[in-house]
Amino acid sequence: MEKIIISSDNAPKTTGPFSQAVLCSADYNLELSGQIGINPESGKLVEGGITAETEQTLSNIEAILAEAGWGFENVVKARIYLADMNDYATVNEIYAKKFTQNPPARIALAVKSLPLGALVEIECVAVGEKVIS
Repeated sequence: MEKIIISSDNAPKTTGPFSQAVLCSADYNLELSGQIGINPESGKLVEGGITAETEQTLSNIEAILAEAGWGFENVVKARIYLADMNDYATVNEIYAKKFTQNPPARIALAVKSLPLGALVEIECVAVGEKVIS
């Protein structure tokens, strides 16, 4: 089994000892690290509240998936962490625009706090048959 590190310049650089995503070549299982609404160009959390953060978070996930030659249709599990469960409906509405058919299994949890004071963090697992080289 080969462990392939997937990294996109169109998503924020990691801020700690972890990769944006790791692909297991044995089963083409791609584990994406949690993403928050950091603008990859500025390196800062976007302004505009839960809507802007959720949109940027999903854009970051989309960029990482694209590095593997995949899209949201490859996601089989998503985990959403919210600083405030009152934001659940807003996040759900934005999330539904990306996962339009056969959405993945999912969990949403309220947490005490998130990195950089983010309002939402999303991590996911994707599977596929190939990756671009």
